[in-house]
Amino acid sequence: MDDPWYKSTDSLSWALTRKKTDSDEPSKEKLNRVLTFFDLTALGTGSTLGCGVYVLAGAVAKSIAGPAVVLSFAIAAVVSAFSGLCYAEFAGRVPKAGSAYIYSYVAVGEFTAFVIGWNLLIEHLIGTASVAKAMSNYCDSLLGNPQKRYMTEYFPIHIGFLADYPDLASFVVIVVIALLVAWGVRESSFTNNIFTALNLITVCTVIVTGFYKANYSNWSIPKSEIPPEAKGGEGGFLPFGWVGVAAGAAKCFYGFIGFDSIATTGEETKNPKRDIPLAIVASLFLSTIAYCGVATVLTLMWPYYSQDPDAPLPALYENLDMPTIKIIVSGGAIFALCTSLLGAIFPLPRILYAMASDGLLFKFLSNINATTKTPLISTIICGVFAGSLSAVFNLEQLIDMASIGTLQAYTIVCICVLILRYTDNSPSIQDSVTKSKSITVFTWLNLSNAKVPNSDTQYVSRALIFIFSVCTFVFAISLANMESYHGSTKNILMIINVISLLVLLITLFMLGRLPTAVEDLSFKVPLVPIIPCLSIVLNVYLMMELEYKTWIRFIVWLICGLLIYLFYGISHSLEGKKQKIHLNTIQIKPKLSS
Repeated sequence: MDDPWYKSTDSLSWALTRKKTDSDEPSKEKLNRVLTFFDLTALGTGSTLGCGVYVLAGAVAKSIAGPAVVLSFAIAAVVSAFSGLCYAEFAGRVPKAGSAYIYSYVAVGEFTAFVIGWNLLIEHLIGTASVAKAMSNYCDSLLGNPQKRYMTEYFPIHIGFLADYPDLASFVVIVVIALLVAWGVRESSFTNNIFTALNLITVCTVIVTGFYKANYSNWSIPKSEIPPEAKGGEGGFLPFGWVGVAAGAAKCFYGFIGFDSIATTGEETKNPKRDIPLAIVASLFLSTIAYCGVATVLTLMWPYYSQDPDAPLPALYENLDMPTIKIIVSGGAIFALCTSLLGAIFPLPRILYAMASDGLLFKFLSNINATTKTPLISTIICGVFAGSLSAVFNLEQLIDMASIGTLQAYTIVCICVLILRYTDNSPSIQDSVTKSKSITVFTWLNLSNAKVPNSDTQYVSRALIFIFSVCTFVFAISLANMESYHGSTKNILMIINVISLLVLLITLFMLGRLPTAVEDLSFKVPLVPIIPCLSIVLNVYLMMELEYKTWIRFIVWLICGLLIYLFYGISHSLEGKKQKIHLNTIQIKPKLSS
């Protein structure tokens, strides 16, 4: 124990970078493996098709993109697909519960994994709260706003950063759904499949009736026919220009949050290496078809500037004098939002379970109920906490907060894909990032045309990935702020933008020259390094578009997590204890032999 080498390995830096091994604990109680490809696809589709179809499409069409909201959804789908492909490869590599948390634990290190897991928690907590809030507003609007009127009159909240009144309905809905998830995976999955089927039937009903009532002139309304108070832009298909399409894509991107819930079910899936990647791709495809279809008919049936941003479909069928369809679609929308809520809350206890099982969070969160075979305590805690958030915050605040944790998680997954693809898988060198004396310009450009990674190419790849990541932040910050400044400041930002873009392209070219690992995986991201690098750039740019209040809330949440990790996680880490035992064993053997 007094050996200086041992002390150095037991240092803080060693603790922050230690990686998770794949060995399972023999005494660890297992989750129930019952989920199939169909269950996973239904889970991903159901959790994705919620606010996007029934709320977001109308809101974006009304004041951001106009009829071109269809293009916004298509662009958002492509951006989400890049991250989805990276998720799919990781799911095939590490079939464990925990999503991006476990992926980064294996590839990068414990500290990064904790930060990402903590970000995923806020993503799904806020996502759950926002869907429940949307469903509560939806139902309240259909019934004539009884809750809003009563609560505003008797229990108003006069605090600027909170909602106008406590939303008890959304709290109750979340707690009920949490109890359903706690009941059991098989039962909640069966319910989710029914809700998802009703969701897809509702979407098909909207699309069919939409084309029946379509008025194609609504895609070419001249500016002169738009009422002055409507704020309808320049009219036509692109009333707000391509800037509006891009801004709409940034909004619509959050409508695709949900497919990553599939990746958290690795320990409950019958064949995770095959089914999880396929389910991610299938759910993204189905969601894209549904989003683009609904957005198309929504803007064809009724002028974009007259859409209802809170409940567009019921208002639309009310205006078209189709009461029967209104009732059918409204009922389907409520079931769809229930499905989305189930998909949002489903990963929460699984992430808590994974982090607590590794010792990074409090141990009682990893307890599996003997009857339901689910993390019962974690599920109830998540439900109460998410319900409290939905009760005291309004929908706009919740949606803004849902984005930043998601984008950070997506970014780290793409970085992890790059790291693993260029890793030398030789047992003796796999974790080495030490610079060799033989590294020259020939190594940086791989002029020797090496076909298999070695310690030198691994070092070069990680240096290039670091340079690419830093330049991405510089590029995104300068690009996001360019329109806010004029004169010399804008010129400086433009120069920084061009230089950082050139560095990104050169780094991408150099990465493309390096050899990648030869691995037998069930799914691989195509066009590496282009797709992961492009996904990193797009995700970081969207993060920089978020307002400063969102960053402040996120930083507060992150500080709370870091305090838990520093004062509890480091000392209770299961991986740390295993590695200490291993080091002690290595030290004891020479003493015994002597």
